[in-house]
Amino acid sequence: MSKISDRWASVAAGGTSETEQWPTRSFEDLIGSTRFDVHERAHIVVDDTVCRDCPSRECIVACPAKLFVPTSDGGILFNYEQCFECGTCYLVCNKEGAISWSYPEGGHGVVFKRS
Repeated sequence: MSKISDRWASVAAGGTSETEQWPTRSFEDLIGSTRFDVHERAHIVVDDTVCRDCPSRECIVACPAKLFVPTSDGGILFNYEQCFECGTCYLVCNKEGAISWSYPEGGHGVVFKRS
């Protein structure tokens, strides 16, 4: 068996090799190695007039980057520049038309770096 076949056979049997394990890193370290190539046009638009009537505001809790902030007048402020593009906000929102989500223009958006 070749070296590659041996490694894959080991992985298939439940073993791992050091080259296939990802290092344990804190969330802060991961964010520190993430780059945001921001486009001038937002890929997520939040209509805070729709959000004013939302009793649950799941987007505030669900966003892993904490980009949804409630305002004193009942609206929601959203900062798309450091969005992970995960779509969680769009999935948990229960108000029709509150969030318009699309991928950023080509060449823009979040760039995760594995190190």
